[in-house]
Amino acid sequence: MPPMANLSDDIAETLTRAVVAKRLPPGTKLSEQVLADLFGVSRAVIRQAIIRLSDEGLLTMERNRGAFVTRPTIREAIEMYDALTIIEQGVAAQLAGRLDHRGWAELRDHIAQQTRAVEDKNHVLADNLGAGFHTAFVAILRNKIVQDMHLQLVRRTALLRSLVDSRFDYCGLVNDHVRIVDLLEAGDVRAAQALIDTHYRNVVKGFLMDAEEPCSTDVRPALLPLIEEKAAAKLIAAK
Repeated sequence: MPPMANLSDDIAETLTRAVVAKRLPPGTKLSEQVLADLFGVSRAVIRQAIIRLSDEGLLTMERNRGAFVTRPTIREAIEMYDALTIIEQGVAAQLAGRLDHRGWAELRDHIAQQTRAVEDKNHVLADNLGAGFHTAFVAILRNKIVQDMHLQLVRRTALLRSLVDSRFDYCGLVNDHVRIVDLLEAGDVRAAQALIDTHYRNVVKGFLMDAEEPCSTDVRPALLPLIEEKAAAKLIAAK
């Protein structure tokens, strides 16, 4: 029998897939006993998986109530993107008038890829490339401490995007990226900083935050196909 750690890692991976795929929406209660029965393991193994996902922010553990799929709030979203705004406005001030044509070309290449994804209506790719633009923008500064702070926030926004439905104006977001680069290349720092702030406020508006109401999703039909799929893959790999 596989070690407990391996079992809990497998279960954590399956639960993560279910949450990201919106099979388990925010607010869903995860009963240790129900999960133990589904996965055919002890509650101790399930508890390990739940603790790991709680540490990663995917699940929230409430005293005397159990574990729930994390339900982000609009306040948390605002604070995350405000923090990104502050960092990127500082980076903009550092980069303006100092970046060579190679640096601007790198940013414009990110924008071109994002534009193609939007034109192809590939919103998942456009979303990833959009976040990649901001990561590349900060990376050009070559300040590891700033990069690490920014990357930590980007990871938290990625979690938010996996938990919450959204409806973004992708064309508008791409156009913002184009204008930010144009303004910085022209040395207009203040206008670029103002646009970064507006840009992220529009991102926050794109999240569809539901009212906090009980979620009665039955985890069995949500998880069973993923469990069976993984079991089948293991059988094939063992042959």
